[in-house]
Amino acid sequence: MVSLVAVRLKSTKGMFFLEPNNLSLSVGDIVVIETDNGLQLGEVCRSNYKEKKENLVLPLKNVVRMATSNDLLENENNIDVSSKALGDAKRISKSLNLSMNFVECYYNLDKSQLIFSFLSDNRVDFRELAKKLAQKYKTRIELRQIGVRDKAKKIGGLGPCGLFLCCNSFLTDFNSVSINMAKNQFLALNPSKINGVCGRLLCCLEYENDTYSQLKKKLPKMGAFVETPLGVGKVVSLDVFGKTYDVDFKEKGIVKFPVDKENGSIK
Repeated sequence: MVSLVAVRLKSTKGMFFLEPNNLSLSVGDIVVIETDNGLQLGEVCRSNYKEKKENLVLPLKNVVRMATSNDLLENENNIDVSSKALGDAKRISKSLNLSMNFVECYYNLDKSQLIFSFLSDNRVDFRELAKKLAQKYKTRIELRQIGVRDKAKKIGGLGPCGLFLCCNSFLTDFNSVSINMAKNQFLALNPSKINGVCGRLLCCLEYENDTYSQLKKKLPKMGAFVETPLGVGKVVSLDVFGKTYDVDFKEKGIVKFPVDKENGSIK
């Protein structure tokens, strides 16, 4: 078992699972943590707990220390400077005729790196832009081209369910979502119903997909011809939770049949 804490970054709202470094942390504590982009400020969203090694991607990075008043002041200053840098990046990219829709900009804690995220329909040669920004801000510049799902994760908003977006509130990674998941759950293939605010398929289509797949194993397939006590008919609808299916007989009309609860076979 490994001791760890969950920390959400102040800058990007990304979630990290880290070794607590012998610190006893509580939800809401502000800490300095290690990331691939150097030291950053984060807020503990799950205090010390144990997890099996096989459930983790090792090695984990560490919580460096509890944030000091100087760290908090430095972070506030970084926010102000990065806001100005974002405006400069937009202005310079426009002067260079670069098609870049900037989403965010942030410093790491010690200002050793300035990271920009942007959207673009095509690949962008931003070398001249990076050079001009580096000359102005005297630090390492990183420009990241992201997708529309990443933008929704960073900006947030409300989903069609009325709740805050899953990607912005608790999802730490994007899993593959396919149109077959919507079909598997008998959802109308209407883009306004199955697409999120990012314009891509809803992440939540994945949540119940395995349950539907498991329950449908005990039911006949839609459109299949099955033999029943009333003869052979065509399956026209399924109720995966009620464990019933409707069969259409040319002469008798539509009749509902249950699945045998003992062995899962069709009655």
